[in-house]
Amino acid sequence: METKVNAQAKTYVDEGLRQYMLKVYNYMTGGLCLTALAAYLVANTSLIRLFFNITPQGASMSGLGWLFLFAPLIMVFAFGWVLQRGTLQQVQAMFWGFSAVMGISLTPILMAYTGASVTRVFLITAAMFGGMSLYGYTTKKDLSAMGSFLIMGVWGLIVASLINLFFQSPGLSYAVSVIGVLIFTGLTAYDTQAVRQIYYGSDNEDTIARKAIAGALNLYMDFINMFIYLLRLMGDRR
Repeated sequence: METKVNAQAKTYVDEGLRQYMLKVYNYMTGGLCLTALAAYLVANTSLIRLFFNITPQGASMSGLGWLFLFAPLIMVFAFGWVLQRGTLQQVQAMFWGFSAVMGISLTPILMAYTGASVTRVFLITAAMFGGMSLYGYTTKKDLSAMGSFLIMGVWGLIVASLINLFFQSPGLSYAVSVIGVLIFTGLTAYDTQAVRQIYYGSDNEDTIARKAIAGALNLYMDFINMFIYLLRLMGDRR
């Protein structure tokens, strides 16, 4: 009798975990679709004039364009505050707003490459992300030590990128892109495992939804960063 009860409890937890992870990936996929839509609308409609000053000599960022370029960084830090203190509707709005703003901020990068290469790199990123996320979900190995090392690597990438703004070294840029792909590939597995481990069947619906959105944001950022670094390595410039 006790064995049957334990089996039923395990089935309940497994089903709850499956629904939770499905919610995480649905949020993440929705965020990526919104990002792609926002970037497409800005690049292919008159909205582009809000963010770029178009002249016969070329295009440059407008004041609003610079604001949206750095807005995602501010919103990432604000997300934690909203997650802890805001309502679930506010957390959802923050996630969708962040996804849309990210699309606008990525427009200058995407416009520098051909549509065919952007599509190709996106599919490669999706395949790599899917494989590493599956590994992170199924592995019994504790990835927390690797995750801590990779997070330190992210800070190293930021420092190296800032330095290269002044030196404009093609070699350093290539190295940063290669290391960036490796770091965010590893973080995909680590974050997937972390997202799974914070699930508790005893959580209420509001808590589960908040955890799902927070997890989706982490995986979304892994995907976006992996995509950008791969695009720099493999994309064909216009």
